[in-house]
Amino acid sequence: MRLENKVAIVTGGADGLGAAMCKLFAAEGAKVIAADMADAPKYEAENVEYYKLNVTDVEGCKALADYVVEKYGKIDILVNNAGITRDGMTKKMTDEMWDLVIDVDLKGVFNLTRYVGPQMEAQGSGAIVNISSVVGVFGNIGQANYSAAKAGLLGLTKTWAKEFARKGAAVRVNAIAPGYTMTSILSTVPQDLLDKFAKMTMLGRLGQPDEIAKAALFLVSDDASYVTGQTLNVNGGMRL
Repeated sequence: MRLENKVAIVTGGADGLGAAMCKLFAAEGAKVIAADMADAPKYEAENVEYYKLNVTDVEGCKALADYVVEKYGKIDILVNNAGITRDGMTKKMTDEMWDLVIDVDLKGVFNLTRYVGPQMEAQGSGAIVNISSVVGVFGNIGQANYSAAKAGLLGLTKTWAKEFARKGAAVRVNAIAPGYTMTSILSTVPQDLLDKFAKMTMLGRLGQPDEIAKAALFLVSDDASYVTGQTLNVNGGMRL
């Protein structure tokens, strides 16, 4: 029970990596608020609460932070996981494709953390994990918008690690850069491409959501009490 009596917010908590993190955090004793635009899934754990949120809505993000503090008195953990893709070569990428991905994947993270981070600073402790991507570390053809957003999260991670701890609060901020992981996002990717991605890893396979969730559990738990401002690459040794 590494997260006993902890209060956690996980964005994008209805599916994929977010759902895996909600399940694992709850099993480790946390009260989890799963924030997502999608319809509420059926969580097996009673201590997972669904909250409908569009991270591009600044007032909605403030309302979530206020709601959690009012109901539970604190926010111990924030995982910024919500994200989308709109892929295309740069010469064919529209303003709409660019703006939408930046608004959700980068600005959406800022929108919520601008309220949660100071709350953690005021209460004296907290852990934030930003879900970046192997694409944010290495870049990728056809994903200029996504790679820019995910690379931007690495800069935010380092900045917030300094900002929220500058007055002595034990607030830690880290990032995870997952490799290709078997979530619904990959459901439309042809099998030959998935096989190609797998061969690009040292372990010869793609990741599973629970493997990313376990990395997140480490970073938000007291096991990582001296880890901040870091990016944990969980990609099977992928080479792009």
